[in-house]
Amino acid sequence: MRRLLLLGMLLLSGLGLQAATITVTVDSTRYQTITGFGAAACWGAMRPMDDVEVIKLLYGPDSPVGLNIVRMEISPNMKGDITAADIGWDTPYDWHGYLNVVKEAKRRGAILYACPWSPPGEYKTNGISGGGNSEEQGYQKGELRTDCYDKFFDWLNTFLVYMRTNKANVDVVSLQNEPDWWVSYSGCLYTPEQLHDLVLKSARRLKKTTYQVKLMTAESLNYNPKYSDALLNDPETAKYFDMTGGHLYGKAPLDYMATAAVKARELGKEVWMTEHSVENDKQRDGLPTWHEELLFAEELNESMLAGANAYVYWYMMAHWSFVGTGEAQHQPGCDYGKLLRRGYVMSHFSKNLTGSTRLGATASVKTGTNSAFETSAYVKGDSLIVMAIDTTKNALDLKLVLPYKVKGGEHLLSTEEAVCQQQAIELGEPVSEVTVSAPARSLNTYIFQIDREATGIEQHAMPATASPAYYNLQGIRLNSPQGLTIERQADGSTRKTIMR
Repeated sequence: MRRLLLLGMLLLSGLGLQAATITVTVDSTRYQTITGFGAAACWGAMRPMDDVEVIKLLYGPDSPVGLNIVRMEISPNMKGDITAADIGWDTPYDWHGYLNVVKEAKRRGAILYACPWSPPGEYKTNGISGGGNSEEQGYQKGELRTDCYDKFFDWLNTFLVYMRTNKANVDVVSLQNEPDWWVSYSGCLYTPEQLHDLVLKSARRLKKTTYQVKLMTAESLNYNPKYSDALLNDPETAKYFDMTGGHLYGKAPLDYMATAAVKARELGKEVWMTEHSVENDKQRDGLPTWHEELLFAEELNESMLAGANAYVYWYMMAHWSFVGTGEAQHQPGCDYGKLLRRGYVMSHFSKNLTGSTRLGATASVKTGTNSAFETSAYVKGDSLIVMAIDTTKNALDLKLVLPYKVKGGEHLLSTEEAVCQQQAIELGEPVSEVTVSAPARSLNTYIFQIDREATGIEQHAMPATASPAYYNLQGIRLNSPQGLTIERQADGSTRKTIMR
């Protein structure tokens, strides 16, 4: 009789109650490949990062977090000649201010992705880099003038030249940060139709081949599909793009982003989530609670289920981010340069899923006590990876039904008491069914080694990527992407329901 020995298994909390059992069935169907995870190289009032030690802490496979994408702003003022009075902040925009940190990130294997918040003010209808939504700016909505469409792409080329000259080649550039959000800071408004016209008339001027750069669609505030569809539905504009981009403000991953991913997948474009902050309760000071950290893990997991190839967080330094800013007097525990708990949560995904391919997975959950359970699965070389998130107070036993026989592995476990504990999973012989534990309120990554000989597969025999697919929070496959509601329960846990 096969036996499973899971070393270092935590005892069930409480009075020794029997844990509920959930069966997670993983199949061999392949979906998107995970390009990676990252954050923006800025902090405070969008100030460029200038501390390479923070980059060393976050980037590279040997770092504690393992990020591999870094985001930077393409400032509308190349030489930093805008004054603090112009923007109301204590530091001007620039390009050179990012150089030290992005070069360090590139040395550590990072993808450098750059985004304009605004074109230069002289190209816009309101004449300034600001979005125009303030009394001082006359509430004049800033839009790109149609006679400056060519100049816009020439300006992007100038930026690419500057970065290459300074040995910080850019890998990805997007059209615009949040074209659907009217702001007082640096910003530019576009309708989907205006972006279509901009690309149709002038995108040929972007020297993609010369600078070996990929082009991303504009990054809508909440991944509104109208913005990507307008560019991808027309073959004459779709041909310029390599990926879609967008943010998650106000919309969960399995809503707009999953919808936008449909067309992108049909055309072979990648889907990137390029900015979001999962902040703590506005009514409470301090670092995020453990429950809020698990909600962040759920967002990461749901982004993968929605079809994302990449997830890029907002500031890399903040009390609600990965590295402390020194706000210890206001946020105890947020010491400058300290790797915060959220960084370790991110590492479950960034260190293990980058380069993997998502597999199909379903879970036998029931409405009520374990309906908040989330899962997803991946293959990476000879590794089979299963993610499991339990936000409730109830411990679980997981019966994993796997598509390949495995011969042991590792359980990476994070709980409120300790993050990133490593526990060995030892198997007496290759098996395709394994029972493991998921303690209450925990984030779990199970990494198994595939036994190819016992499974009877060869490297080239692994299945190819499948057509687009959509899953609910429990990993159950859906016919189409559907909305999401979140109900907070009395014990602090969440209960989520897919709206049909």
